[in-house]
Amino acid sequence: MPKISIVIPCYYNELNIPITGPALIENESNFPSDVTFEYVYVDDGSKDQTLKALLDLKQKYPEKIKVVKLAGNVGSYNAIVAGTEYATGDCVSVITADLQDPPELIAKMYDYWLKGIKFVVANRTNREESFVKKTLANTFQYLIKKHALPNIPKGGFDFVLFDKQLKEELIKIKEKNTNSLYLLAWMNFEMVSIPYTRLERKVGVSKWTFKKRMKLFIDSFVSFSYLPLRLITILGFLTGFSTLIYAMVVIFLKLTGNVPVSGWSSMMLVILLTSSFQMIGIGVLGEYMWRVLEASRNRPLYIVDKVY
Repeated sequence: MPKISIVIPCYYNELNIPITGPALIENESNFPSDVTFEYVYVDDGSKDQTLKALLDLKQKYPEKIKVVKLAGNVGSYNAIVAGTEYATGDCVSVITADLQDPPELIAKMYDYWLKGIKFVVANRTNREESFVKKTLANTFQYLIKKHALPNIPKGGFDFVLFDKQLKEELIKIKEKNTNSLYLLAWMNFEMVSIPYTRLERKVGVSKWTFKKRMKLFIDSFVSFSYLPLRLITILGFLTGFSTLIYAMVVIFLKLTGNVPVSGWSSMMLVILLTSSFQMIGIGVLGEYMWRVLEASRNRPLYIVDKVY
């Protein structure tokens, strides 16, 4: 009797839970009758009534729902790892709490899992979002695919189903400041992608701010690519080569007696250009070193306050 664990990270989703919960339960009709379900909701330090909404939902479906309350907000990807650790199914699916990802796709993912595919993703080919959000998201996914994880599908993904073997590997890794779902892709198990259009959010307001998007962008690059370090090296060589050419020109002008009066503007331009490059380089190196420091501290990704 196969068991599916569905992990749902929640952050300020008090309005979504009463809708999402019944929708997921109703979605069980798309599966064979011998399949059982477990829903692991993770309250990621919400300060609204999300926990109350989750406990009310658990009262309606006490045998199916598990609620993991974290001590504080650690981000959705760490919350996913927390939920995965408490999942007991033969396979695990991760879906958002706002129903922008259609639950009926889980049945298609499950069919692939039955065929032996251990990692199935639903990749976003389109989004019912504003032009700005769509452009930023597509640019981010393009850069990640081109320079970090070439095996991921176009459009990226947050909606997945994976085998318990990958679950165990993900729990063992527990890497800080990363995209835990992209870690699954990094494992290089055989993967199948199902294209879909991400729906517009109907209820509530997203807490996925620009600041959090930028952190995810930086984390993903630093975790899966050495491109920033390579760019520093290339720019360093280009700057050094340009400086050498400029020095040769200055020496030639000196020898021929054609040295013009040095100007303050040109001097400041060279100083500012060099110093700005140095600061950018130090900043990029600092990002990598900070993550090494975080890993060496060996602090937990999350602290569980209570499990219902």
